[in-house]
Amino acid sequence: MSEENNDSNSSYSPFRGQGGRIIIAGGGTGGHIFPALAIANAIKKIAPETQILFVGAKGKMEMEKVPQAGYEITGLDIVGFNRSSLIKNIGLPYKILKSFLQVQKIFKSFKPDAVVGVGGYSSFPVLRYAQHRAIKTFIHESNSFAGKANVMLGKRATEIFTASDGMEKFFPKEKTLLTGNPIRKNILLSIQHEDAIKFFALNDNKKTVLAIGGSLGAKSINEAIATHIDDFAKNNLQLIWQTGSTTIDQFKHLTAGRNNIWISDFIAEMKYAYAAADMVVARAGAMTIAELVAVKKPSILIPYPFAAEDHQTANAMNLVKKDAAIMVKDNEAKEKLMATIIDLSKNEALQNILKQNISSLAINNADDVIANEILKSIN
Repeated sequence: MSEENNDSNSSYSPFRGQGGRIIIAGGGTGGHIFPALAIANAIKKIAPETQILFVGAKGKMEMEKVPQAGYEITGLDIVGFNRSSLIKNIGLPYKILKSFLQVQKIFKSFKPDAVVGVGGYSSFPVLRYAQHRAIKTFIHESNSFAGKANVMLGKRATEIFTASDGMEKFFPKEKTLLTGNPIRKNILLSIQHEDAIKFFALNDNKKTVLAIGGSLGAKSINEAIATHIDDFAKNNLQLIWQTGSTTIDQFKHLTAGRNNIWISDFIAEMKYAYAAADMVVARAGAMTIAELVAVKKPSILIPYPFAAEDHQTANAMNLVKKDAAIMVKDNEAKEKLMATIIDLSKNEALQNILKQNISSLAINNADDVIANEILKSIN
């Protein structure tokens, strides 16, 4: 199963049977939830009669996002291991045991034919119980460095879907299929660069930098940009800056009156932002990487250094090694990021190399491929 599927325009649909009952487990972050919803939507598109139940962790964002997308979800009383305060882990064994009892009850009621794990606290007990019951299990590993729980579960999984190549070092090769990460399809809509620039009321004759750091913002990216804010105008650059919600007022005050900068805490219309951008500055989360690959933009990545198992650095390095992106370390961003932006903006040859190499990694039908693999295995 290790062969690649790089035909992003393929209508990959070998499934011709009836749907079944499928549990999708996991969450905690958008990087887990949004691929899970994309997989669910693809399953329902191919086999509308399929019954899908999500299982998440109580108090996490999936408990809100999944019902908003029209799916039923059940929450488990489970938390992860707290590395910063060992005393807070006293109740962890009880919560793990309780979650397994809750999973047992869910399985008895729902009777799933297959279980899909997308990562997050709730994924492990659900997949482990399914494997104990000899129910088919599937894993979607969105990062370039697999988490310990997924590595453990992968040994008995039916199939593992990966976003990056070379994941055989974590999973059995014969079970591993490179699919890419499911992405928001609307970012692939064809929007003219000129129209996108007008959307942000910017100048079509200047190079445009898009800086994004997630809903809460990326502290190191924001501080680096704020420190060198004058350098954008000095180098004939303009900026679309998503600051996140925590410090938006401070940065709005800083950029007041600068017609080369569009600023907001959140960008609802990312399809316009990507279409307007000549280059992108971003973190290196799995979904960010997947979107950058899909939109084929020269990118400067600043991995969040405290992500679990430093997986953002692994994600970034997977592109850097292929000359498909540039990486700046988080603790060097204030000193080096602006200079890197300016150098890249003036180097058309490097922009073209990055664009060409990142384009070769694009797999834009991951959700359809994963959905068909799951459905054909249970029919």
